[in-house]
Order: sequence, then structure tokens, then C-alpha cells
Amino acid sequence: MGSAGVQIVCVALGVLGLIGGIVCCAIPRWKVSSFTGQNIVTAQETEEGLWMSCVVQSTGQQQCKSYESMLVLPSDLQAARAMTIISCMVTSLAILILFAGAEFTTCVENEDIKPKISLVAGIALLVSGLLLIIPVSWSANNVISNFYNPLVAQKMELGTCIFIGWAAGVLLILAGGLLMCFSRAKSGSSGGTAKYYGNSASAPAANKSYV
Repeated sequence: MGSAGVQIVCVALGVLGLIGGIVCCAIPRWKVSSFTGQNIVTAQETEEGLWMSCVVQSTGQQQCKSYESMLVLPSDLQAARAMTIISCMVTSLAILILFAGAEFTTCVENEDIKPKISLVAGIALLVSGLLLIIPVSWSANNVISNFYNPLVAQKMELGTCIFIGWAAGVLLILAGGLLMCFSRAKSGSSGGTAKYYGNSASAPAANKSYV
């Protein structure tokens, strides 16, 4: 019951992390315009994401435009596109693998293979969390650097997707770490116990046959 409970928690954390990754990939809220200092014009707000930039008027109207070419984008944005998509794909695959090797499912009937499958799912969740945190932190570092750079005219601040990406990455790393620790402990203890009882049970049988 304990192992199944931990795996259910890891599935929930993985799903939440996947939702956060999809939100970061889809919503253009990585960078938002800042209204500090000389930038006090609040008639419109600029929002930038992975795929488009939007201008929100004070009346509530929003106009979005996709980026014309990927080659003109900065390196952090190009890397963020690729790593965020890969993170979502790896997370989805890890959740499916975890369902296959979980204690509360019967997809795999061999009990000795299930801990190994859970270990693979944990490693995949850990990697997907890192793939999500790295581009988010990279973009956040560039935004902060440009904010304090006096040569940059248009100041930008951290958008909502940055914080969602950090939270989703932490959830994925936490789920992967729990699965890895749990799977290693269980696989080691079960294998040693099986070998011990197998050897001890065969020895008395052999002695009785000779008597």
C-alpha cells in the first residue's frame, strides 16, 4: 500500500508538472513590459512568449503577432522553444511508463520488473524537470540583466510563465527523486530476500533425501 501511494503521488506531481509545461509553452507571458522609472506609459502593455508577442490596450483589446522567423530570435528563446517541447514530451512518456510499472496497475504482471520500470520513469521525470527549469532560468537571467542595463530603453519584467515554469520544474524533479529513491530501495531488498529464502529452502530438502 505504501509503494502504491507514493506512485500515485508521483503521478499527480507529474501531471501538474506537465500542465505547467504546456502553459509555459502556449501562453505568451514570459516577459511583460515594465512601468518603472521613465516607462510610465500605461496605455498599453507588451507581452512576449515563445511563439508570439502581444500588445494589450488599456481598454482590454489584445493584438498578438507571431514571430516572423526563428532565425532572428535570441538564443535563449530558441533554446526555450526546443527544451520546453522536449520536456513536455518526456513528461508524457514518463507518466505512461509509470502507469505501466505502477503497483496499482496490472499492465506488467512481473513484480521483479516493476521497480525497474518505475526507476526509468523517475529518471525521465527528473530530466524533464531540468529541461524545463534551464530555459526558464536562462530567460529570467536575461530579463533581469536587461532591466538593470541603462543602455536598454524598453524595460521588461518577469512574466507569469517564468514562475509557473519554476514551480512545474520543481514538481517534476520532486516526483522523479521520489520514484528513484523508492525504486532503488525496493528492488534491492526484494532481490536479496528472494535469494536468501531460495537457498535456505533447498538445503534441508537435499539433506533429507540422503538420510
